[in-house]
Amino acid sequence: MKRTLCAIAALCLAPGLALAQSADGDVPALPRTADMASPVPIPPAEKSLPTITAKEWFKVSDEGMQLEGPVFTPNGDLIFCEVFEGRIFRLTPEGELSEVLGKNELRPAGIESDKEGNLYVAELGNFDDEGSVVKVAADGSSVEEIVPRSAGYLADDLVFDRDGGFYFTDFKGGSTRPDGGVYYVGPERGEPVQVVPNVAIGNGIGLSPDGKTLWFTELAAGRLHKVSLADATTVAPFGAVVAYQFTGPAPDSLRTDAEGNVYVAMYTQGRIMVFNKNGFPVGQILVPGRDEGHNLRTTSMVIKPGTDDMYIFTNDWDGGEGSTIFHAKALAPASTPYAWQD
Repeated sequence: MKRTLCAIAALCLAPGLALAQSADGDVPALPRTADMASPVPIPPAEKSLPTITAKEWFKVSDEGMQLEGPVFTPNGDLIFCEVFEGRIFRLTPEGELSEVLGKNELRPAGIESDKEGNLYVAELGNFDDEGSVVKVAADGSSVEEIVPRSAGYLADDLVFDRDGGFYFTDFKGGSTRPDGGVYYVGPERGEPVQVVPNVAIGNGIGLSPDGKTLWFTELAAGRLHKVSLADATTVAPFGAVVAYQFTGPAPDSLRTDAEGNVYVAMYTQGRIMVFNKNGFPVGQILVPGRDEGHNLRTTSMVIKPGTDDMYIFTNDWDGGEGSTIFHAKALAPASTPYAWQD
């Protein structure tokens, strides 16, 4: 009985004892590091990657415009778009900015050029179930539907293969609703053919220099996919893998270079992640202001054909820094786009 009473007394005294010890100090506390002050700290697994910071190259606007879809035409013009008002811009090598298309009802997010200079534009339509792929004349004088809105896709980005067909991503779905996918439209056009199903918001897309590997990002699930192709519309046996699982939101557009390296824009993180041809992370490119919360909407990038000059597209939304193109060097020259091939 005496032992039981002692045990009860000990239990009753325990909280008071704990409080007394706490009052004396030595309460565990996390250290306040510089990383904690940043809204977008580099994940620990990526902190040791070789890292550079891009330089400002061209200020598009003092407004926070959602810039996307950069592509160089064979005459050296840089074409890109603004998503929400549908505008398509042309920036000449001399730094002259003009509009190919003014405000319109398209919601463009990805652009490719064909060999005649026409622009193939993936557009998100109503952001629900009515997007399309259209062909826009180089001077903006005509717009032709290639994949109509009535087909029900939310086309976000596209890439041509060597034969003149193109792949595009379907932006539908969410983190728990993989309703998007990757589709192919052949050189003769016609109905899109599904290549990869069950994608949680398909976003960036690109091909290896030999055209045998298809890369794409899954925005809502935070994944980089590497797909080996048996032919244009067939995944090779055991050929589809997740090459990388990202930390934090969100992988956006991607590009490849002549050595097969892959560059992924990290939307809301203000950086580009760089992967080798096997999908291993090998570096990163930061944009200025990211640790202060600026220029985080890193949407896309392009490497100028024939060079290793990379141009990174960002906007600061309502942060006051506007919409800016940044410049850095890629690991290798650009892979040759369809429009530049002989």
